[in-house]
Amino acid sequence: DREVVLAAVQQDGWALVCASEELRADREVVLAAVKQDGTVLEYASEALRGDREVVLAAVQQDGDALLFASEEMRADRDVVLAAVQQYGWALEYASMELRADREIILAAVQQYASQELRADREFMLAAVKQSGLALQYASQELRADREVVLAAVKQNVGMLQHT
Repeated sequence: DREVVLAAVQQDGWALVCASEELRADREVVLAAVKQDGTVLEYASEALRGDREVVLAAVQQDGDALLFASEEMRADRDVVLAAVQQYGWALEYASMELRADREIILAAVQQYASQELRADREFMLAAVKQSGLALQYASQELRADREVVLAAVKQNVGMLQHT
């Protein structure tokens, strides 16, 4: 029964898992579910995993939901930006083109600048190569790392002040 499932997903998005294929393709039901838990996008119909409004709602609730979005949505700048602003690691699910977008990379670093990420040499090296501004979010140790600093300065000479 649609009304029962709709009420259930409004309380717990994971109720979508038990819904029929027909209800997993129901835009209102899926939208209510992803607003509760974005990662249940995985159980939505293929068409809804490509629906911009549904995917945006999912990634705003949990950026990790980008993993379950259609390829087209992973290449949508607004969707990816919303995802990385919610969960910085969602950057890995973005299209290759958007992984090279300065604003998106900076948003990912700013949002999820945990000690772990700020100290992750590989991640920060990739970030500063795209936007030297990311150096300011690197750990103290990486701000003293010659290769990281050099990559940041090559991208933006003004980054010398953050070493």
